[in-house]
Amino acid sequence: MNTALLRRSLTVATALLTLAVGLGGPPAAAADDRDSAPYLPRPTGPRAVGTTSLHLTDDSRPDPWASGVDARELMVSLWYPTAAPNGRRVQYMTPTESELLLEDGGITGVPSDVLSTVRTNAFTDARPTGRVRGLPLVVLSPGFTKPRATLTTLAEDLASHGYIVVAIDHTYESVATTFPDGRVATCTSCEVPHDEAFWNRLVGSRAADVSFVLDELTGAHARWNGARLIDSSQIAMAGHSVGGASAVTSMLADPRVRAGIDIDGTTQIPIPDSGMSRPFLFLGRQNQYTPGTGDGAVATWERDWQRLTGWKRWLVVEGAEHATFTDVGLLAEQLGLDIGADLPAARAAEIVRGYTRAFLDLHLRHRPQPLLDKPSTRYPQVHFCTPETSTCV
Repeated sequence: MNTALLRRSLTVATALLTLAVGLGGPPAAAADDRDSAPYLPRPTGPRAVGTTSLHLTDDSRPDPWASGVDARELMVSLWYPTAAPNGRRVQYMTPTESELLLEDGGITGVPSDVLSTVRTNAFTDARPTGRVRGLPLVVLSPGFTKPRATLTTLAEDLASHGYIVVAIDHTYESVATTFPDGRVATCTSCEVPHDEAFWNRLVGSRAADVSFVLDELTGAHARWNGARLIDSSQIAMAGHSVGGASAVTSMLADPRVRAGIDIDGTTQIPIPDSGMSRPFLFLGRQNQYTPGTGDGAVATWERDWQRLTGWKRWLVVEGAEHATFTDVGLLAEQLGLDIGADLPAARAAEIVRGYTRAFLDLHLRHRPQPLLDKPSTRYPQVHFCTPETSTCV
């Protein structure tokens, strides 16, 4: 894993928030001023979205980051279609999580609960709807130190198109994970030296988290009352940064994950020489992942590309930066911040949602997707790459 790259991506968003304060940029509204609060874009699908959170405990393995803890505890969020869009919208994150995330970035001068005021589109604990065993399941994994909430825009959009989405907070890898009893787990793994062994351990742990969550959602004693809607034969995974790298590891470890997407993440554990035949999409920044341009992050994609033996695409996005692929870029943009990208974050979100959904519709629903066949005039910023010739069009 390119440690310097990850550190840079974590620093960009926090530094720019600090910059906004110095320039007098508008802070997010307090909770009693919802009209001016930061917000997530509306989902593009026809269905209303419900959401809920689950506290899961894996007693079969010790926690990889907390010494002396004999079980792995996880918090996950689910988004899904609902026919009962009533009640309250889900809180983006808690005030404590907001405070710890800002503190981790050394940010002062903004309300400590600013991220808890973000307006979302999903209704808390709304009743799930859909055909029994009829909805594909998508697993989302965030970047290192990032809470699962930072992938909410993508999750809400997929759910509005009839997917069930589960995002995992990988405990002790996020700056803050809040459990139902009020405990807050912080980033213990941040204190571990980030050498090659660390990154191998991290993606291996994430693969175990994913398999456990799939067991809890699709097993005989599923932990969610909407689990009956899940088509357990149609499961995919997408992730950002190290979450994207973990999609590869999870697919290698668990054949239930039928397709995967790496969004701007340097891959870690290589695909074996025997190859992997399940569908895979690389989606990243043009300035970082154009083939033939270096020995760093792009070289890991080039290595794995040769071992992908099934359907595959390599797409790069012109003008994007690391943070523009997640909610971090969207929320910064609303505060009038320049996150270092030529491409507006709102446009980047549109691209991520559009190409992710096309990939999933093709491989989980078997619907033809011309968007994935060639460059589109609708998305001129997205270039299709051929690594064998080091070209992108």
